[in-house]
Amino acid sequence: MTSTQFPHSQPLLEIIRDRTPLTFAEFMAIVLYHPQYGYYSSGTVGIGKEGDYFTSSSLGADFGELLAKQWVQLWEILGKPDPFHLVEMGAGKGLLAADSLQFLERYYPDCLKSLEYIIIEQSPGLIEQQQQVLRNTLDKGTKISWRRWDDLPDHLLVGCCFSNELVDAFPVHKVTIKEGELKEIYVTWQEEQLVETVGELSTPKIKEYFAKMGLELAPPNYPEDYVTEVNLAALDWLKRVSQKLKQGYLLTIDYGYPAHRYYNPQRYQGTLKCYYQHRHHDNPYVNLGYQDITAHVNFTALEKYGEDYQLEQQGFTQQAIFLMALGLGDRLADLSSGKYDIQQVLQRRDALHQLLDPNGLGGFGVLVQSKGLTPEQKAETLLGFQIPDLV
Repeated sequence: MTSTQFPHSQPLLEIIRDRTPLTFAEFMAIVLYHPQYGYYSSGTVGIGKEGDYFTSSSLGADFGELLAKQWVQLWEILGKPDPFHLVEMGAGKGLLAADSLQFLERYYPDCLKSLEYIIIEQSPGLIEQQQQVLRNTLDKGTKISWRRWDDLPDHLLVGCCFSNELVDAFPVHKVTIKEGELKEIYVTWQEEQLVETVGELSTPKIKEYFAKMGLELAPPNYPEDYVTEVNLAALDWLKRVSQKLKQGYLLTIDYGYPAHRYYNPQRYQGTLKCYYQHRHHDNPYVNLGYQDITAHVNFTALEKYGEDYQLEQQGFTQQAIFLMALGLGDRLADLSSGKYDIQQVLQRRDALHQLLDPNGLGGFGVLVQSKGLTPEQKAETLLGFQIPDLV
C-alpha cells in the first residue's frame, strides 16, 4: 500500500492512532465516514463493475422501476397525499432515484406531480454525483432536495422512508466471550500497528440489546472466543426516522438475518466483511478509506426496537419474492417476445436473475414497517405487499 495509491490511508491511520483506544464502532465510523478521508464521505466509494461491489440499482433500471410501482401503491393507500414524501437514505450515486423518477414520469405522472423526493445525505462528494445523475430530472421540474435529518421538522413526513444497503454500513460494536463473560473488542495502537484488545463493555446498551433479543451470550450455549457484532447505530437511526415520520412507511432492504440466525452459536466469527474491488476479506485494518466494511443486519432488532418507536411491522420477506410480486417475472417473460436483440436479452436476463438469486441479492431481506396508519390502510398494506413473514 503506497501513499500514491491510497493517499487517504496515512491521514486516517494517524487520526485513529491519536484517538486510541477506540471501540470498533468508533474505528469503523472514522474509516467510513470521516468528512475528508472516509470511504463514503470522500467520494472514493466504488459501486458497480468498476467498483468494489454491486447493488441492485447498479445492475440496470429494473430495480428502481419496480420500486416505483411500490411507491405508487403506497401513495394510493395513503389517500394520494400532496405532498407525498419519498425519503431515500443512502442514495449512493443516485441511480435508484433516477430510475424510479423516470419511470413515474413515463407511467404515473399524477403520482410524480404530488411527489417530494428527499435524499438524506451528508457527503458533499456523493451529493455532487447524485445531482449530476439526476440533472435531467431536476431540469424537468421534479421536486428533489438534499437534506439532513436536522433540517426536517418532527412529524413532517407523509409517505415512505426507504433504504437499500444502508443499515449494513452503520458502525458496529464487536463483542466476544472471554472466560465465560461478554466483553467488547477495542482497537488500540501497539508496536506501530493497530491491534485488537478485549475489555469491559463500553455501554450497558449492549447487554440491554441482547436481553431484548431474548439471548444470553454465555456458556454453555456460546463457545469461548465467540465473536459477533451489535449495531446500536441502527437503533438511533430508527428513532430518528420515527421522529420525522407522521404517517406512512419505513422500507428497509439489506442483507441480514433474524436474531436467532444471526446469533447462532455456529456463526462464531460474526458477519463482518470488507469489500475491495469485488473481493471480500476479513481484515478491516488495511486499505483504510478505500474499502467497504459491513456487517449483516439483525432484522429482529429493527422490528423490536421499531415497536418502541411506534413503527409497526407490516411484513418481512426476501427481495426475490418482493420483486416478483411487483412484476419482475413479467419482465423476464417479456424478454422472449422478440422485441429485443440477443445482446439486450442476455444482459437484461442476467441482471434480472441476479436480482432473484437466493444466494445473492435475491436473498436480501425486505422489512416493511408503518406508522400512523388507519386499520383500513393497514389491511390494504398487507394485501398490497403480499409478502409472508420469513421464519
